[in-house]
Amino acid sequence: MQMRMSRKWDVRFLGLAANVASFSKDPSTKVGALIVRPNKEIVCMGFNGFPRGIKDDEVRLSDRRIKYDIVIHAEENALLKAHSPLQDCVMYCWPFMPCSRCAAKMIQVGLMHVVAPAYVPERWLDNFKLARNLFLEAGGIVKLYGQTAVGESLNRLANLKAHNHEILVDVRNYDEESYSGTV
Repeated sequence: MQMRMSRKWDVRFLGLAANVASFSKDPSTKVGALIVRPNKEIVCMGFNGFPRGIKDDEVRLSDRRIKYDIVIHAEENALLKAHSPLQDCVMYCWPFMPCSRCAAKMIQVGLMHVVAPAYVPERWLDNFKLARNLFLEAGGIVKLYGQTAVGESLNRLANLKAHNHEILVDVRNYDEESYSGTV
């Protein structure tokens, strides 16, 4: 059974995912992920970063080639921490949807529902389209909230830093785009 949260709960869980993103030491992109059960219980969270025991030194973090070879994506981190079946759960991602690599892993473990802001960095556009299409082909749900409401909700929670600027987002007013079913 695919879980559908209300807008109110989507707002709350996206806010928590944004907060988790702030834990990342990546100076250029801070990503957070939260896995939630149908009863609204948080299973686990993850943020992008190096594996345990690997130093987050400035040289590695500032060299994209090295960083990309080492970093574990927020979604991967959450999946690795789950230690329980994830069917019927939802993954909340901040500040954008999972890449195709993470989408494939989510589908493989049965996590077929993702909620994220509709923000897409230009360099990731094709990859995010592929990720969305993978979810749809597998019968999943992708729920994206559009960029129309840069505002105050998360700012009230805390002055968070991500992408080297403050996160000021009110997803309560976001336009929702939902995709489900097959391509």
